[in-house]
Amino acid sequence: MKKTNLLNLDSLSFQEFDENSELIPLMTPEDEAEINNENLPEVLPILPLRNTVLFPGVVIPITAGRDKSIKLIKDANSGSKVIGVVSQKDESVEDPSARDINETGTVARILRVLKMPDGNTTVIIQGKKRFKVAEVITEEPYMTATVREVPEARPADQNKEFGAIIDSIKDLALQIIRDSPNIPSEASFAIKNIESSSFLINFVSSNMNLSVNEKQSLLEQNDLKERALATLKYMNIEFQKLELKNDIQSKVQSDLNQQQREYFLHQQIKTIQEELGGVSYEEEIDEMKVRASEKKWDEVVAKHFDRELAKMQRMNPQVAEYSIQRNYLDLFLDLPWNEYSKDKFDLKRAKRILDRDHYGLDDVKRRIIEYLAVLKLRNDMKSPILCLLGPPGVGKTSLGKSIAEALGREYVRMSLGGLRDEAEIRGHRKTYIGAMPGRILQSLKKAGTSNPVFVLDEIDKLSNSHQGDPSSAMLEVLDPEQNNEFYDNFLEMGYDLSKVMFIATSNSLNNIQPALLDRMEIINVTGYTIEEKVEIAKRHLLPKQLKEHGLTDKHLKIGKPQLEKIVEGYTRESGVRGLEKQIAKMVRHAAKNIAMEENYNVKVINEDIIEVLGSPKLERDKYENNNVAGVVTGLAWTRVGGDILFIESILSKGKGTLNITGNLGKVMKESATIAMEYIKANADELGIDPEVFDKYNVHIHVPEGATPKDGPSAGVTMLTSLVSLFTQKKVKKSLAMTGEITLRGKVLPVGGIKEKILAAKRAKIKEILLCEENRRDINEIKEDYLKGLSFHYVTDMSEVINLAITNQKVKNAKKL
Repeated sequence: MKKTNLLNLDSLSFQEFDENSELIPLMTPEDEAEINNENLPEVLPILPLRNTVLFPGVVIPITAGRDKSIKLIKDANSGSKVIGVVSQKDESVEDPSARDINETGTVARILRVLKMPDGNTTVIIQGKKRFKVAEVITEEPYMTATVREVPEARPADQNKEFGAIIDSIKDLALQIIRDSPNIPSEASFAIKNIESSSFLINFVSSNMNLSVNEKQSLLEQNDLKERALATLKYMNIEFQKLELKNDIQSKVQSDLNQQQREYFLHQQIKTIQEELGGVSYEEEIDEMKVRASEKKWDEVVAKHFDRELAKMQRMNPQVAEYSIQRNYLDLFLDLPWNEYSKDKFDLKRAKRILDRDHYGLDDVKRRIIEYLAVLKLRNDMKSPILCLLGPPGVGKTSLGKSIAEALGREYVRMSLGGLRDEAEIRGHRKTYIGAMPGRILQSLKKAGTSNPVFVLDEIDKLSNSHQGDPSSAMLEVLDPEQNNEFYDNFLEMGYDLSKVMFIATSNSLNNIQPALLDRMEIINVTGYTIEEKVEIAKRHLLPKQLKEHGLTDKHLKIGKPQLEKIVEGYTRESGVRGLEKQIAKMVRHAAKNIAMEENYNVKVINEDIIEVLGSPKLERDKYENNNVAGVVTGLAWTRVGGDILFIESILSKGKGTLNITGNLGKVMKESATIAMEYIKANADELGIDPEVFDKYNVHIHVPEGATPKDGPSAGVTMLTSLVSLFTQKKVKKSLAMTGEITLRGKVLPVGGIKEKILAAKRAKIKEILLCEENRRDINEIKEDYLKGLSFHYVTDMSEVINLAITNQKVKNAKKL
């Protein structure tokens, strides 16, 4: 029985069959020559094809579904079995006409017609030669047209270049068949047995994965060499795609194998852990479910947690997202959802605790007691947002602990100094590796309740960067109307902060965003008087330092006079932080003597203070009485409290220029200019010869030139200094003043009055001159702070001059 490699008409696949099989041999050069000698009919029935192109010599199956196509095939099969096959320009056209088909087509012979089970007709046809449609004759019952043959330019048999192209096509076709898993390997036998060059080109073109338009362009190519080159180009593209696809599949398969290997290893590790008593993956899930059943969250949160837990159960524990999901669910379980500590409404006890821990601060204590009283009567109240404003060291932060103890709540502190990343407040989105919640939720998780006393320390030190604006992120936290649904990016849902009692601390309001400032209730925590500092040192600072250094009150005693000497001579502040450092030095000195078994005074005397702390460093703050015209004492506000400053002015012969020194800001220099112009405009009323202004230069200086100074409150001080200079009359002794002036001589109110009063008292000032509108600020200060001080309230500069400058001239005064 002879075996041969032929085309099976039943399956259209390349296999080996015996002589009794119904088959058709692949086209040989003799078959091709016979087809080329056949005459082309003048008129052919035209069969439009939607999604393929028929090439000469190639056998393809066609499924006919349109009535016209079925009629055409039936008539042709019962007749000559020769038809014209052309492709449609647009496959979506259901009933193509002459303008919807391409001009170039292929003459085909019907080999077999098959009735399919679904009712369609499948016809197997073989291409013969190319033609062009000359004219469509009829379109009913199907399309017929006159046609003319299209000659094909063939290179000579001795053309080596063409032979090389054919060999390349054959080799590349064999490589594609070998590397493609979708093409049966038997197809390589067919490629090897093809002898005709044109049939090889047509066969490969027909079976390539090209669009209809690309195949049509190959069919329309008359030059066989050019068609071969175009076919080779498309084959190279397809081969490159196939190589890339195989590389990708190989990598994917390799990754999959590695993942499966890791999975099996993980399963073995899990089994080993279970044997050793560890927690398995399933046990971890079960534990989360048990913890979730004990939480007090509402239905929305419960559904969200169940959904996220189900997501984790579907994850492979080896992927990176698994650890993020587990951390996310751990946060859910650790947060104190609807868990609140019970407030203690014993107001007398709360007052005792506040008085025990803090001396003074009456306004703050009164506000806390008011809050407790309202909460006791109502049992439900949105917590206020308090902002304690004051200089460093006055006890703003430590006050939070006392408030928490008085309320019976947990205490949480969060430092905002230098914080510049918005994610620190709102958290990171959990799509990132290493994502975590914001510090607000982390602090609540640590506290274990949803209503702690939450101290936001140094809220004025928030800064901006390219990572966002934390001040804006704090708006939602500190808004009582919004923080019941505070949204954390990591949590991805709202959390109720309305029961948290936020207490912010700040040294200044200048750097706080206005919208954020509007959400807080400002409580001024001003500096302490000398008497208050002595009491604080005696009650709190000295016992604390003795305890920290391992001593008791039997080892060291510091009396009130000695504490007062330390306060006046070695500290220059509104708070008590510097005072605590000085007391710590005294305690360390005693500890050293005890450890070295040396003698020392248990009861400290003044000489001991000088021995340990050195000579008093801050005596210059005291008022300097003098008989020099042009020297006036002013009052200033600084970030560490109040202070006094001396303004000096002097005359020198010249052309009337005004010089201002002392590291002054723009506003302070403007005050000096305003004072000078006011004196020139009112020289007659002040008893000053106008010619003086043209003969003398004026120099104003504010000592401590290394310290920046600015603000309008030195206006009255500068004007008084200049009037004293020009009139050569000294300023009233033990007098200090503060206030802003206008060109009309009006005195305007200024701020920081309490701090300035305390500074005046420290400097032994007896009389203070203020604007009339500052009287209300004095009325708010405790009378104990005002002992030994007398106040003069003015509205006009003439009143200031009458009160400040006496009629007594300075001894040896300069004659102007």
